[in-house]
Amino acid sequence: MSIIGKRGIHYLQKLKTANIPPELLEKGQNRVIDASLTLIRERAKLKGELLRALGGVKASTTLLGVPLGHNSSFLQGPAFAPPRIREAIWCGSTNSSTEEGKELNDPRVLTDVGDVPVQEIRDCGVDDDRLMNVISESVKLVMEEMPILTSIIALKGNKYSHASSFARIMEGGYARRLLQVGIRSITKEGREQGKRFGVEQYEMRTFSRDRQRLENLKLGEGVKGVYISIDVDCLDPAFAPGVSHIEPGGLSFRNVLDILHNLQADVVAADVVEFKSTT
Repeated sequence: MSIIGKRGIHYLQKLKTANIPPELLEKGQNRVIDASLTLIRERAKLKGELLRALGGVKASTTLLGVPLGHNSSFLQGPAFAPPRIREAIWCGSTNSSTEEGKELNDPRVLTDVGDVPVQEIRDCGVDDDRLMNVISESVKLVMEEMPILTSIIALKGNKYSHASSFARIMEGGYARRLLQVGIRSITKEGREQGKRFGVEQYEMRTFSRDRQRLENLKLGEGVKGVYISIDVDCLDPAFAPGVSHIEPGGLSFRNVLDILHNLQADVVAADVVEFKSTT
């Protein structure tokens, strides 16, 4: 949680103890939420109009930042990650061409629609349930304008914990099939949940044996599409030390790229989570 976020919440707690009418606070929160969604919608709409004006666009990958980190069970910092990720993408020292020949500085390949103003909303005392609805609605607005899975599970009683997303997905019936790659340590509860929902769990201790299969995956037959979630701490700390939970023995960047490049699937959306900015 940011310092600003803490101050905002403490300030609102003082207002509540001062007998401020709850309806006054709720009306103010609704105005902030409406303004936030309007900003997301209008920015995405403008970017979409510009893309259509350029022509030759079938689908552009759209970048939407969600600076959320207060539900991390250990190290904080993901809330500060979106600007750092943008800095890395468009840094002057970075080659904008990908290995597959795509140019990231072409808006028809990658379009940035900004961030969901998470901290500003939290500073107004909006609780996590309403905040998650705002995030889901923001994703929906971007997808409508730019020709997500709601991800939530329990860790220490927190249904919005960063470690609980895929259990909620499977419990809610949002996915027909789930593969998890890069697992090192896994709890007894995690194994039981995986078995309960038929999750295909590929652990690093058997990666050398599973590698050929993972680099030749064909997914999504008979479904609307495939969703990819890249949890940065699947990588070994040698490649990604800035994560909430550091654990040796993980994947390399090359491992991840080989799996993604060879994947045969209709990928409709993706996310990158758990990156922790340290500054």
